[in-house]
Parts: sequence; C-alpha cells; structure tokens
Amino acid sequence: MSQLSAFDLQGKKGLVLGLANDHSIAWGCARQARAMGAEVVASCLNEKARTYVEPLTQPLGIDLQTCNIETPDDLEKLVNHAVAKLGSLDFVIHSIAWAPLEDLHGRVIDSSSVGFARAMEVSCHSFATLAKLCAPHMSQGGSMITMTYLGADEAVPHYGLMGPVKAALESLVRYMALELGPQGIRVHAVSPGPILTRAASGIEAFDVLMQNNIAKAPLGRLVTLEEIANLTTFLCTDASSGMTGQTIYADAGSHAVN
Repeated sequence: MSQLSAFDLQGKKGLVLGLANDHSIAWGCARQARAMGAEVVASCLNEKARTYVEPLTQPLGIDLQTCNIETPDDLEKLVNHAVAKLGSLDFVIHSIAWAPLEDLHGRVIDSSSVGFARAMEVSCHSFATLAKLCAPHMSQGGSMITMTYLGADEAVPHYGLMGPVKAALESLVRYMALELGPQGIRVHAVSPGPILTRAASGIEAFDVLMQNNIAKAPLGRLVTLEEIANLTTFLCTDASSGMTGQTIYADAGSHAVN
C-alpha cells in the first residue's frame, strides 16, 4: 500500500450509527467516509428521523436503516444487514448518546437509578454490544470509534449525569482496545468540543458552555463538524494503524487549558 493510499478509505466498508440531521456528528462522519471512498451503511433512530436523514444519505448512496438500541434485537438486525450488504466491516462509528431530561437537568446525586441505567445502556454499553456483534466480521482488523466529551475527565457545569456515563465510555474504550487488539481492531474515543447537535440541545445552558469554550480555547473558536469528521475518518484509515485505546480531542485546544 502506498503512503498516499493509507490516508483514504478506498475499498473500506463501514457502519455509522446515530444520524439525526445535517448537524449530527454521525452525518458528518458518514459523509466524509463516503467522500474518501468507503461503502457505508448508516442508522437513524426511527422512521421520524428517517424523514430528516434520508434526503442527505440517498444522493450519496449511503444505505440508511433505523435502529433503536433500546428495542430488543434492533442492533443485531442492523449489524446483520450491514454485513449482508457489505460482506465485511473495516470500521464502525458509534455516535449515540441519550439520558432522560429529568435526570440530565438535575444534580447527579438526585438522578434516578432507572434514568442512570438507561443513559449508561444507550450511551456506553451499546458500544460494547456493537463491538461484540461487529468483531467477528472484521477479520482484517479495523477501527471502532465512539464519541465522548471533556465532561468525562472534568466536572463541567450543567453536563451532569452524562459526565460519569462518558467517563465509563472512555474506560470501556481502553478495555476494548486491550481485548480486541490481538484481532487487529483498534478502538478510540473522539472528544469534540461543544457543537450544536440535536443531542447537545438537551444539555442545560448549552449556549453558555459554547461561549466558555470559545473564551478558553487556544484557537479562540468552536470546532467544526468537518474537523470532527476529518479526525474520526483518519482513525478509520490505515494511516492510523499504530494507534489504539486513546481519547483524542478535536476541541480547538480547550482541553489543554485550565
């Protein structure tokens, strides 16, 4: 393989979960992966979401399916469809996060055990389940990527319940990297700075969080959807073959400044 071709996704096949609209990180990643030559199967939550997402994916030839990971067997059906469509998998991008608003907007110590468990299942454990389903179809190795946030490492005001959940997700990434490394599967968490997605809109005072990030970041701005997608798809290429088990920031440098 030439040095140049190591930086593209020609001939690669991937699954991208979590498309919601044209602002979602999953959409940015799916679009960029397709532009780099990959065949892509993608998912959105339900038929309502499909009405927003299909006009984006259809012109690019991205196969769009619905998947609600809280619905029994939905995730397995999605992976089975992707494998039937593509034959195998080279990368998987998991961009799903959710918590009940009543738990997300309250104090962590006031969160319900049911709400905490649902947030953990949707936002964290689903990545482990996805890995178990996909790994047998990644015989040539590949990449598994999920999305996290600085609130996993620092107590960020208003991020609340999602902080501990994302901390668990980052730990999961390291253990998955250890367990899947012998198979040549690399695992990473990408940690974007604040970006106005549908999921982020549920976080209380998110506009304040974005303004604080701009003031703090060495680059003096928010990161863009394209920049997040560029990092994520790079981690899916052969050019990143020596990397695994990391949380990698795309946040205009804000994580490096107190």
